[in-house]
Amino acid sequence: MAERSTAAVDVADNSGDEPLTAKADQSTSDGVAQNRERDTDSEEAQGSGGTESPEKASPPELHSGYKLARRYRLEECVTRLDGFSSWRAVDEKLRRAVGVHLLPADHPRARSVLAAARSSALLGDPRFVQVLDAVEENDLVYVVHEWLPDATELTTLLASAPLEVHEAYQMVSQVAQAMAAAHREGLAHLRLTPSAVLRTSTGQWRIRGLAVNAALRGISSDTPQRTDTEAIGALLYAALTQRWPYDNDAYGLSGLPKGVGLIAPDQVRAGVHRGLSELAMRALANDGATASRHETPCTTPEELVKAIGEMPRIRPPEPAFTAPPDYQRTTYQQGSYGRPAPHMGATQPVAPPPPPLQSRTGKALKWAVSALLIAALGLGSWQLAEALMDRGGESDDTNQTQPTDNNDKDTDKAKPVEPITIQGAQEYYPDGKAQHASDVGLTYDGDSSTYWRTKSFNGGPVLAPYKQGVGIVYDLGSTQSLSAASIGLNYGGDHTAVSLYAADSLSSSAPLSSMTEIAAATTSGQELKISAKEAVKTRYVLVWITAAPYSGADEYSGAGYKQAITDVKFTG
Repeated sequence: MAERSTAAVDVADNSGDEPLTAKADQSTSDGVAQNRERDTDSEEAQGSGGTESPEKASPPELHSGYKLARRYRLEECVTRLDGFSSWRAVDEKLRRAVGVHLLPADHPRARSVLAAARSSALLGDPRFVQVLDAVEENDLVYVVHEWLPDATELTTLLASAPLEVHEAYQMVSQVAQAMAAAHREGLAHLRLTPSAVLRTSTGQWRIRGLAVNAALRGISSDTPQRTDTEAIGALLYAALTQRWPYDNDAYGLSGLPKGVGLIAPDQVRAGVHRGLSELAMRALANDGATASRHETPCTTPEELVKAIGEMPRIRPPEPAFTAPPDYQRTTYQQGSYGRPAPHMGATQPVAPPPPPLQSRTGKALKWAVSALLIAALGLGSWQLAEALMDRGGESDDTNQTQPTDNNDKDTDKAKPVEPITIQGAQEYYPDGKAQHASDVGLTYDGDSSTYWRTKSFNGGPVLAPYKQGVGIVYDLGSTQSLSAASIGLNYGGDHTAVSLYAADSLSSSAPLSSMTEIAAATTSGQELKISAKEAVKTRYVLVWITAAPYSGADEYSGAGYKQAITDVKFTG
């Protein structure tokens, strides 16, 4: 892998690189080699120590509490093999958890690991677990990356059952799009396994170990695009069937029976979505395998993305309606309230009615109730007569048969505006160049002093043709009826233009043409309100900025055309 830069990136997940063995690995004998692959993955996923290969350079004697660069404090070793070790650590400067890969500077793969880490850091795509630092010092090479405490490995998700069809569709779509973007920048994964794919709490799929996992193990491929495409096909196959698409067990999944060959997912498990089954076979149709229904094989992530786009879109399932619990039917006949209803044919004793009030107290109570009823009737009659007299004075039209405007039942009353809670967000940048993807959460944290910002552009206010736009996709948690948005802006001036789009997923690169425009508006101030002519039902909403005002230099960026979003609120 060619080294693209020596710069390190400072951004903010879960350590534990994991694998899809490249096809070259799978072609080795399925005895010792395959067992070694499974052991390695199990150690990384579970955090247990492995056996160090005696032929490789030994890692330095490190321990919990050891600090790198007076900043990264090692906490727990999650794997140790082949001359390198991986740790969960704490960045004491930014007070956050990080993952760290460590190996001696004289390790035969140290240079390639540094080059891979720095190339991966320059990609800056939030669909990948980000490399935060790549350093050589004190006879050590270490790579620092994000640690995602809220993410779950695909390995763990498949331990109990296959993925629901829409989840599988989202997984393969997002992973294929991310890998297509990486290959456009000359980066391959080559170790794309169920343990390398993570689902966050917001439903976003992220990939860890881009380029670095393979470099740590010295894995390469003459056909990297085919290797990664087949790996995505294997991930989809596993997600649909809970089986590994080869005749060996791997990643906690049972393999296919020996001698059967590669069979389509919908032949392995009943109820598998036919379109996704065909897609998995098209991605796996490499090195002699044959697609189940003679479709054209997909040999690159870009071809796989195109094939997914040609499929009918798979919608999320409708929320299931839960009927209220049955309530006990009761009768209100005297003496039976709260008692079980009589069974057919059963003889029930009839309780006699309670005796009438015969005491002095009872007589007084009856007279009091009677007096109150008479007073109420008199008052009601007087009010009714007064209302009729008033109506007679207001209008002489005794033949009025249609109600006036004032008598319409709620026809002109505006429906109450209901706020919609934002459940998650992701920066949207279909050109592959992010702004500040890690700050999107600051736009709905309830704090107007925090914000997500764009970079500073030389031309404007319209950002095109330098950039078509910048924006954020928001997840409303479920399908909502959206009618308006209020957007707080950090910079005023001439002028900010924003459009709202209904999107199909929380994707950072889905084409704008696949979305439906809801409304658009411009402002020269620091607050923009956008209202739709008609409410639109959607779960995902894109806030798309196409023009930004000019502003001077500040502590974060130089002078230029730029904007920052402080608060976003949606209403239904």
